Amino acid sequence: MPFTANRAFKARPRMIARAKDMFYFTPEGRKLIDGSAGLWCTNAGHNRDPIVAAIQAQAAEVDFAPPFQFAHPKAFELAARVASLAPGDLDHVFFCNSGSEAVDTALKIALAYHNVRGNASRVRLIGRERGYHGVGFGGISVGGIVSNRKQFGSLLAGVDHLPSTYNREKQAFTIGEPEWGAHLADDLDRIVALHDASTIAAVIVEPVAGSTGVLAPPKGYLERLRAICDKHGILLIFDEVITGYGRLGYAFAAERYGVLPDMITFAKGITSGSVPMGGVVVRKGIYDAFMKGPEHVIELFHGYTYSAHPLACAAGLATLDLYRAESLFERARKLEKPWGDAAMRLKGLPNVLDIRTVGITAGIDLASRPDAVGKRGYEAMERGFHDEGIMFRIVGDSIAVTPPLIVSESQIGEIFDKVGKVIKALA
Repeated sequence: MPFTANRAFKARPRMIARAKDMFYFTPEGRKLIDGSAGLWCTNAGHNRDPIVAAIQAQAAEVDFAPPFQFAHPKAFELAARVASLAPGDLDHVFFCNSGSEAVDTALKIALAYHNVRGNASRVRLIGRERGYHGVGFGGISVGGIVSNRKQFGSLLAGVDHLPSTYNREKQAFTIGEPEWGAHLADDLDRIVALHDASTIAAVIVEPVAGSTGVLAPPKGYLERLRAICDKHGILLIFDEVITGYGRLGYAFAAERYGVLPDMITFAKGITSGSVPMGGVVVRKGIYDAFMKGPEHVIELFHGYTYSAHPLACAAGLATLDLYRAESLFERARKLEKPWGDAAMRLKGLPNVLDIRTVGITAGIDLASRPDAVGKRGYEAMERGFHDEGIMFRIVGDSIAVTPPLIVSESQIGEIFDKVGKVIKALA
């Protein structure tokens, strides 16, 4: 099982048999409120009727169309819809099947872009400590989570990392973006001085680092990062696999922060988790750089058998329709304050070291048990599932709470009441 303590799971399984809207159901019929939107992905809720109907209809019409040298109409329709949501001149879309594939695709596009422009020496990639960019070799190379890297050797060469933006002493118990930390972006100048700009292809960051425990960017940090990249001719990639499609109250975090990256990766929320899909949105200038030479020659030697799969495209179109019809992005913006206020009510509970909220997302750090780092977090997840009727994510001894965007104010209260009960029980 992926990212799972297999022996502990098999000793006491956490099985799911059914899901609808805000809830999961066990094989025995027990109801659990979904405090994690599946895996940060079911932004529109579970098994929404319009999405299910679109998938069923598409399966009966075209089950598969080869994406190499052929296409189907819904691929272009969805690409146009995604591009219309992206800011600025981010107007071309390359589809894949997951966030991990989206990241590796973006990194390859960055390398190839500099190559076709005659800057083949630009091969270095810059990530960030505590960053998560999926599980491909590219993604774990630029990622900065030790456990994801340490078993797999030296990974890609020529990768460097910015420092993490988190400092508990300066930022603890912050709702929204912390005041301290914009200066941490200036470390990119140090990295450029070490390696020289002529060797650096791209910087990739999550606008909000989600999988490491919800770390919002300090005010002004992303703007400074954009300015330094512009100064040195470095591409800036926003990994929005988690932040895309409403999690921060906007289609993309780039819109919330008013910073235009050169590429945006997406996945998860594009289909509300119903069918695997991911992709990369690129600026017009990047696309145009490849459109040279004889027209019969492939411009980018990259892709996947299931890129723009018909069922995924149908699900994506239905999901975007649902986001628009129910104004879910705007709804998330309105709920951000009551969400943050509810989360902060857990301050002062036993072993709570920090609480951070941004958008409809919260990270809660718990003190580690003296005998085992991560044990309290694991016990919290187990107790939530088996005793309190809630599912949430854990990252070591941190709890991440990220429900579907259809969550009501009363359900927000219910979620944090249940999390509070779990924390108290583990004191």
